[in-house]
Amino acid sequence: MKFVNSYKEKMKKYNEEHKLKYYIDTMGCQMNENDSLKYAGIFESMGFEKGEEDNSNVYLFNTCCVRENAENTLFGRLGMLKNRKLNNEEVYIAIVGCMTQQEHILEKIKKSYRFVDVVLGTSCMSIFPEKLYYAIVDNKKKIEYIDVSNALEEEVPIAYNDKYKASVSIIYGCNNFCSYCIVPYVRGRERSRKPEDIIADVKKLADEGYKEIMLLGQNVNSYGNDFKEKYTFPMLLEELEKIDGIEIIRFMSPHPKDFKDDLIEVIKKSKKIARQIHLPLQSGNTEILKKMNRKYTKEQFIELALKLKEIPDVSLSTDIIVGFPNETEEQFLDTLDVVRKVEFDQIYMFIYSKRTGTVAAKLDDEITYEEKVDRLERLKKLYEETLPKLNEKMVGKVYKVLVEGKSKTNNDLYTGRSSQNKVVIFEADESFVGKVVNVKIDSQHLWYLKGTIIK
Repeated sequence: MKFVNSYKEKMKKYNEEHKLKYYIDTMGCQMNENDSLKYAGIFESMGFEKGEEDNSNVYLFNTCCVRENAENTLFGRLGMLKNRKLNNEEVYIAIVGCMTQQEHILEKIKKSYRFVDVVLGTSCMSIFPEKLYYAIVDNKKKIEYIDVSNALEEEVPIAYNDKYKASVSIIYGCNNFCSYCIVPYVRGRERSRKPEDIIADVKKLADEGYKEIMLLGQNVNSYGNDFKEKYTFPMLLEELEKIDGIEIIRFMSPHPKDFKDDLIEVIKKSKKIARQIHLPLQSGNTEILKKMNRKYTKEQFIELALKLKEIPDVSLSTDIIVGFPNETEEQFLDTLDVVRKVEFDQIYMFIYSKRTGTVAAKLDDEITYEEKVDRLERLKKLYEETLPKLNEKMVGKVYKVLVEGKSKTNNDLYTGRSSQNKVVIFEADESFVGKVVNVKIDSQHLWYLKGTIIK
């Protein structure tokens, strides 16, 4: 479905006189980050200027419902805006994204946050200009539940905030129904974009000077499963490899149960696919994995991870949940065992967060919060003990790095990320920004590497 909306032009005409500013507050995953870039593109196509948190007219909250703290964050920020909203008729509030697909959240907004102007769920970008126009020009609010659509919105305007790195969504929704996860309920079942649309997007980015792309999906290696004719994620990667100008290809997130040998072979052969693979573990205990509905065992995960680590210079990142309902100490120790054996370069670690509507939310939980925090700290300690050894292996080697700009912590140096997604700092000048260069690693410093450009 092509993004076309007559209200976009009406809103643009209104802005010729009023010159309203927008501000987007994004919560959650990289899919949400990508959606926010599209909302920014929609705003700018309607004549809005990008504002700051304290001087904008329209505030859009792109919400996440994966963890409880996102809800607390949203309602806290709405409370802070309330006085501005009630005292200034040129302030409008829109809430979009996953959280608003939950009816109990919608009812809470209607009851306790009646000053909100527009509420829309996922897959609603095409009607956003219309709802915003009604709220601003006609002073009509429209807070409604809209079920997830199977239609894919194409050619949505997008405003990237980086000149050299861009993200491209390739598949929406999820069919896995992990017992702790709300995503399939709020983003719907898997819908793959047509390969020709993705390829066209990436070619356009290459023509505009972008060097690195991140392919996004809740489960990228399910890409193409919903097509009538066979077309797989590895096949898509091979086509994107051919596009001149794109030098680094990343993707997330794949599911371990779907990570097949054909994908591994494509990665091995590729000169562009980054040597960093995100492989979500969630738990290292087979019984907990079964309760999570992850469809692999501890042993199968370790086998896959070690197979991937046979790829030269590859690094692995992962997600881990501690404190899943009734996780025992012995089961948690299994997770630590996997971390020791695999040696992840990055771990995104979380305490289990109960999500209304999921299977896991119905489980009794006898683990105290203090126990969960203790496990998180022990996992963090193990990870930080492992990291220097992994970094040290990179010292003396040369890696491709996209130069992003000056280091935020040292303005005399420049920074970028290696193919392994490691932060690297080095001496350079402004002429290097946006170029992919070879950097020899001289030393490691836990959270970053220091190197020298090899000319």
